[in-house]
Amino acid sequence: MILPPEFYRRDTLTVAKELLGSVVVSRAGGAEVRGVIVETEAYCGSIDPAAHSYRGRTDRVRALYDGKGLAYIYLIYGMYWCLNFSAGPEDRPDCVLIRALEPVGGLDEMARRRRAVKPEALCSGPGKLCMALGIDRALYGARLFDPASPLTVEAGYPVPEPLATPRIGIDYAGEARNWPWRFTVPGNRFVSTPPRRGGLPEKP
Repeated sequence: MILPPEFYRRDTLTVAKELLGSVVVSRAGGAEVRGVIVETEAYCGSIDPAAHSYRGRTDRVRALYDGKGLAYIYLIYGMYWCLNFSAGPEDRPDCVLIRALEPVGGLDEMARRRRAVKPEALCSGPGKLCMALGIDRALYGARLFDPASPLTVEAGYPVPEPLATPRIGIDYAGEARNWPWRFTVPGNRFVSTPPRRGGLPEKP
């Protein structure tokens, strides 16, 4: 079952946690590949210095203002795409970064795209998973709940209580760098890096 728009129209931290175990399905490039979400990060718009939308609306972040359950895709280091889902309260431009997947379908195609052999290396990072799934700017704004979309998210598998730790690569964000808004499936070998401890109160 594809997750409905209402799934994304909730507290962003709740969405980030409950996406764990869901299945990303990509049909980009003509081949269907699948991965179970095992690592996410929440970014809470205007209250979060680490969020791209912290300083307001720009063309780059327009998907975060156009509705919930849309693909927000951007380039980092001039070479790696990152996949995010717009989420959260209707009045806030929040999103959830998909940091890692456990590959479960189309592994041969993923390996060809990634030029990697080990399953653990296929989707263990935001840039890696986008390459494995054939995701680029062409899918910006894709409606994740639309069966006709080349990128959808399906209800998946129950997971244990997520491990909450600080997000990665946001040293510029002041105190927000320590907020425990990164969520992983405990003990999963497909996550991007071992989580570090930290924290402030969880609720935004």
